[in-house]
Amino acid sequence: QVQLVESGGGLVQAGGSLRLSCAASGRSFSSYVMGWFHQAPGKEREFVGCITWSGGSTAYAVSVKGRFTISRDNVKNTVYLQMNSLKPEDTGVYYCAAKFGSAITIQSGRYDYWGQGTQVTVSS
Repeated sequence: QVQLVESGGGLVQAGGSLRLSCAASGRSFSSYVMGWFHQAPGKEREFVGCITWSGGSTAYAVSVKGRFTISRDNVKNTVYLQMNSLKPEDTGVYYCAAKFGSAITIQSGRYDYWGQGTQVTVSS
């Protein structure tokens, strides 16, 4: 049973920061790309960024590049999303996802496992 559990969401003022965590369990994730997605109220889920588990390569959506950083701790089987300079449009639910293989992709349909999501609210 593969489990992804996000944490770290909350309420923050515009310009502030939050760090989300995604703890993975159930199998070795050394062959998985880990991604973060964002779903704003009333909108579809969108790609935020991803990281290869072993190589450390990353990719980001244009809207977050320079503000968000993805990192991982392979010992703890945990992936992080550091979010700085937050904007009200960053409000929504953030999901962690895992995709088997080393190829980076922004397509949510390519990811095999998903967490339950964590709410982030940015006030103006």
